[in-house]
Amino acid sequence: MQNVYDLAHELVRSLKETDQFKDYKDAQKALKANDQVNAMMNDFQQKSMEFQAKTMMGEAPDQDALAQLQNLYSIVMSDPLASSFFNAQMQLQTIIADIYKIIGEAVDEE
Repeated sequence: MQNVYDLAHELVRSLKETDQFKDYKDAQKALKANDQVNAMMNDFQQKSMEFQAKTMMGEAPDQDALAQLQNLYSIVMSDPLASSFFNAQMQLQTIIADIYKIIGEAVDEE
């Protein structure tokens, strides 16, 4: 029987060979090369996480904060670098979510 950790490392190597991973890394590199757009994306991600955390803790969504987040999202998505990074990140996250789902289903069926 193979060591589960060895298989996990093999999975990571396979993931790194996907187009989605390569696109993500390319978009990440391009984003980091532009300080202004990178700062804008970091600000959006920080505010988005804060909003989600408050919502998950049961706080009622603050309509002003939601409007600000939606406005910031529109601004971020209007920039080609940020939009490309965001889309590449979503594609990679879809693969990772699929992997988690497969593992979760295997654990639940036992």
